[in-house]
Formats: sequence, structure tokens, C-alpha cells
Amino acid sequence: MSADDAENHQQCMERFVALANTMKDEGMSTRVVSAALMTASGVYATYTVAGNSGGLHPSGVEKVAAAYKENLENIQRLKQAESAAGQSNA
Repeated sequence: MSADDAENHQQCMERFVALANTMKDEGMSTRVVSAALMTASGVYATYTVAGNSGGLHPSGVEKVAAAYKENLENIQRLKQAESAAGQSNA
């Protein structure tokens, strides 16, 4: 990912989290907000690959699911590293 793409990715992610937090602050449960974000992401991932009128083949579903899994694993590693750094600074 280029530096520009990485910066744009970060900005988009922060906007989605801010919107999710706004929904939470409006009284929506975090579980519903999270599920809605996942659904929206799945809809958009499908659109990105197949357009408005198509859908993913089973192999495409597996590829998208693998990408989500890898991203979630990366997030957990970052969270664990942040936690460990915070504990060592205490």
C-alpha cells in the first residue's frame, strides 16, 4: 500500500469509527452498530468485486473472509502490542 493509500485508509477508518460512535451515543447498541458495519462492509466488498448486479462466487466469499480474518488478526496484534507498551510504561 502506498503512503497516500495508507493515509487515506487511516482517514476513512477513523470516519467510520466516528460514525459508529455517533450511533452509539444516539442510543444504538454497540452490538447492532458493529453488525451493521460488518454488513455494510460486506455489501461494499461485494460491490467492489462484482458491481451492483452481481455477487461473489464461493471462492470470492472465501477470499473476502480471509482478508477480514487477516485484518482482524493484525488489529489484535496491534492492540496487544499497545497494551504491552502501556504496561511497561506504567
